Amino acid sequence: MRFIDYIPVYRKNLTLAVPVIFSQIGQVTVNLVDNIMVGHLGTTELAAASFTINIFHVGMLFGLGITLGITPLVGQSINSRNPNNAGSWLRNGVLVNFIASLLLCAAMASVVFFMHRMGQREDVVQKAIPFYLLHVASLIPLMLFFSIIINLVNIVLNYLLIYGKFGFSALGLNGSGYASLISRLIMPVIFILVMVKRPKFRIYLTEAIHSSFEKLKIKRIVSIGMSIGMQMVIEILAFSLGAIMLGWISKESLAGHQIAISMAAMTYMISFGLASGTTIRVSHAFGERDKTEIKHAVYASLHIVIAFMSIMGILFVLLRNQFPLLFTSDPAVIKVAASLLVVGAFFQVFDGIQVVLLGALRGIADVRIPMFMAFFSYIVVSLPISYLLAFTFNFGSSGVWIGFVFGLSTAAVLFGLRLRNRLHNFE
Repeated sequence: MRFIDYIPVYRKNLTLAVPVIFSQIGQVTVNLVDNIMVGHLGTTELAAASFTINIFHVGMLFGLGITLGITPLVGQSINSRNPNNAGSWLRNGVLVNFIASLLLCAAMASVVFFMHRMGQREDVVQKAIPFYLLHVASLIPLMLFFSIIINLVNIVLNYLLIYGKFGFSALGLNGSGYASLISRLIMPVIFILVMVKRPKFRIYLTEAIHSSFEKLKIKRIVSIGMSIGMQMVIEILAFSLGAIMLGWISKESLAGHQIAISMAAMTYMISFGLASGTTIRVSHAFGERDKTEIKHAVYASLHIVIAFMSIMGILFVLLRNQFPLLFTSDPAVIKVAASLLVVGAFFQVFDGIQVVLLGALRGIADVRIPMFMAFFSYIVVSLPISYLLAFTFNFGSSGVWIGFVFGLSTAAVLFGLRLRNRLHNFE
């Protein structure tokens, strides 16, 4: 196809992706504002936030991965114009997500008993523990519901509770944790109101209420969701363990990492939104057994994400010394963050490609083999290279992030080969 022929395909992909992108932008903006506000409390607080978030994100992304298990199943039901089946998947999915969130919260809370043994400075750990527990408590509503409005509430609460404005007590780092917990508890109310007020969505809510729990559907959701969750955990685990390595170097390195990863998260989440739109497009085409449409949807998303991530990478390099100033005035932290942003510019494109290809694989419910590919890319390839470059070859903080480049590029290649193979054998 020529470029001009792809324009309507771009439009279709973006129509589905934009709502998810706005949702992701909202979430990542809250995280960015969190880090900016916390950064101005001090380097120790920013390092503690980095330590906390990198541990919390392992469990959080596993939980969100489980919630994504229902996406291709509902997508195929909606495309076949079967609201009863879509409602049934929704009901069973909510049950799976609720039980999974309870179990996950219990498991994640136990991590506090090991945080003192991860080689971090004691002052960092002391501030990190209560902040971490507040985030764990917010996981249940986060897995069940999400709303952009909540992000605005979160930002306002951050300002009030971190700095103690308008009569509120100044809670510092923990104020950010309370803001996240309160805003996420509001999510169920917003979600139910939207479902009830919009006729387009109400039919699925009605079908979900009147449908029954089905063992086979629950097993199917768990099977797909667990594989997606494990894949997401494996990827974030490489970044989280990399952050712990940076904490071994210094708290300034850990704080600089938090600044750079916050910027990279902004671009990643937009790419993740595009990948989610790709999952829906591919799942619809897969339901219709339309191989050509699957290819066009995937190629269109790859065109968009490569262009976007390339531009973001250039901005990272050009503004590497300016971005950190939003978070801190500590020269040592700024120096680390600037060097990491340069490395981050190189993995932007690979990060975008791998997440879109993974979204396409999820659209055809191919999640098990990609999980093992992710393990190889991020654990077998990325982590050893990060450690060797940082501590054996004395690249320091940049060495850890160069390991990320190798992991993401390996994943992009393997996911591409997997998708090509699946489409080649597609009937």
